Amino acid sequence: MPNFLMKRWHGYHIIALLSVAILLTGILTFYQWQIGIVGFLVIGGVVIYVYQARAHFEKDLTDYVSTLSYRVNKAGEEAVTKLPIGMILYNEEGVIQWVNPYMAALLANETLGEELSVVSEDLPKRMEEEEQEFLLTLGARKYRVVSERNERLLYFFNATEEQEIKELFERDKTVIGLVFLDNYDEVTQGMEDQFRSKLLTKVTDILNSWSREQDIFLRRINSDRFIAIFNEDSLYNLEQSRFTLLDEVREVTAREKVSLTLSIGVGSGHSSPRELGALAQSSLDLALGRGGDQVAIKQANGKVRFYGGKSNAMEKRTRVRARVISHAIRDFVRESDRVIIMGHKNPDMDAIGAAIGMLKIAQVNKKDAFIVLDTENINHSVHKLLEAIQDHDDLWANFITPEEAREEMTEDTLLVVVDTHKPSLCIDAKLLDRVDKVIVIDHHRRGEEFIEDAVLVYMEPYASSTAELVTELLEYQPNHPNLDVLEATALLSGIIVDTKSFAIRTGSRTFDAASYLKAQGADTTLVQKLMKEDLEHYVRRAKLVESAHVYTAGTAIAIGEEGQTYNQVLIAQAADTLLTMNNVIASFVISELDDGRISISARSLGDVNVQVIMENMDGGGHLTNAATQLSGMNLTEAEELLKEKIDDYFEGGEST
Repeated sequence: MPNFLMKRWHGYHIIALLSVAILLTGILTFYQWQIGIVGFLVIGGVVIYVYQARAHFEKDLTDYVSTLSYRVNKAGEEAVTKLPIGMILYNEEGVIQWVNPYMAALLANETLGEELSVVSEDLPKRMEEEEQEFLLTLGARKYRVVSERNERLLYFFNATEEQEIKELFERDKTVIGLVFLDNYDEVTQGMEDQFRSKLLTKVTDILNSWSREQDIFLRRINSDRFIAIFNEDSLYNLEQSRFTLLDEVREVTAREKVSLTLSIGVGSGHSSPRELGALAQSSLDLALGRGGDQVAIKQANGKVRFYGGKSNAMEKRTRVRARVISHAIRDFVRESDRVIIMGHKNPDMDAIGAAIGMLKIAQVNKKDAFIVLDTENINHSVHKLLEAIQDHDDLWANFITPEEAREEMTEDTLLVVVDTHKPSLCIDAKLLDRVDKVIVIDHHRRGEEFIEDAVLVYMEPYASSTAELVTELLEYQPNHPNLDVLEATALLSGIIVDTKSFAIRTGSRTFDAASYLKAQGADTTLVQKLMKEDLEHYVRRAKLVESAHVYTAGTAIAIGEEGQTYNQVLIAQAADTLLTMNNVIASFVISELDDGRISISARSLGDVNVQVIMENMDGGGHLTNAATQLSGMNLTEAEELLKEKIDDYFEGGEST
């Protein structure tokens, strides 16, 4: 405690004591006036002393306050002029009125009277965002800017070292990857030990060389799986190179007359190794679900980036798996009180054919089953099939609307989703929330959006169609269902449409399924009748094809007329037609839809992964068959965006 405050504290005690002394002296004077006089003289002396002490205290207090004020003002001046903090005062028009010496030295130019943009072109823009604090780069340094808008004052704190430490921390974060040899078991089955060992050695040498170059810790955990541990900096470099490792492995094994590819699942963004491992496994599942030969990188926020996926998926399913899945579906059907089957919006031949096949599985297991159909949103290509179904009373009686499906739902209802795995594409996504048991059967490559908590997922991206998968499930039903002509024909129509009459995405299993359906009574003549089109429809498609031009690397782009709307089927058919032209390896058709959005249908022969290009435009699909819908732009803007994504793809930017 300062001395003058101590004196003040003692002074209060003296005054209290004097008051008591005066009172006692007054009483004493009443009895002994001589002693009283002496007492008053003593008290007078004390009063004089107290007065002098008070005067001295006030002088000390004044001196202390003056000294303190000087020191505070001096410290304020020192802070403004010498501390490494920039300060700028500006007026309402954004013109600089004053800068402190630190800021003046930093800018090294005369700034008084200039606009704030003289400090940085980004400064006025950042201030328009009305953030109180933001980062700004000035030269080679980064500054944290604090804006006091009421005072029109800006503080600049040097945050260069802080940001460098933060960036170093981010770059050094651990990343876990799982490397999987997609089809190792299938490729090496039946190989001689010497050749198998030679092949695996070549692949391992490539992986070891890759790990050394990229500073990655790589260890094999079984014959076809490796674990990789690295950091975000290495991951960034790998993404910049677009994971050329995939191409290298594919090319080296192709020279050995085998098709061995890699899939890599990467987990990043977490600090916990356990969570990183879970993300890596989830990413690998996603990459394999999309057909393999690609990299999936999943972050903690759920965002996924893809690289690769340029080759067609290898056929790896076996009849054993089909039989196991078929029996599992039979068990789920028997455990349910009824079955609801749902395809995607604007269902095509494949979706309806697969739904009819699943209906037959439910019926052969003696369960009531219904197919959800929104009659107001019907694909033009299935009108003739639906007309034939409506004439088939027994079959048509099992078609219901989404509203009726909700009424039929119970706690024990089984919902089967065919030909899609995305909730947003289902005819009625609300049905997914009303049941506990959902089965997904699809042939598309798996996307980031996926139906959660399905009890059974049967996704085979190398299958020609969902109708093919369902046909195999029918074959392995223990009760051996008998299909009538229309049911078998509907399934065969789905296969024929998706394979373009067995021209693309066709494997030996496709012909096996078609053979089974033919044996069940499928009518190929009826298929042709169901696929017939109107002359007007044909002419409109021809005009779309006529508008096409080759953009680059064998990619053809056709654009519909401004103000003219086309349905999805016509757009897709135009893209298919373009693909039959000489020197065209991929086709894209852009047109307006009735709802004002811009639609793009993409097709390829397998050399170009149109799914990746469409996913970069918020769409999706299959390696050779994909599409997207865009809002808030016209045809010209959509074409420019498409060209940009095509350029990115051929330059190696095939991530999403």
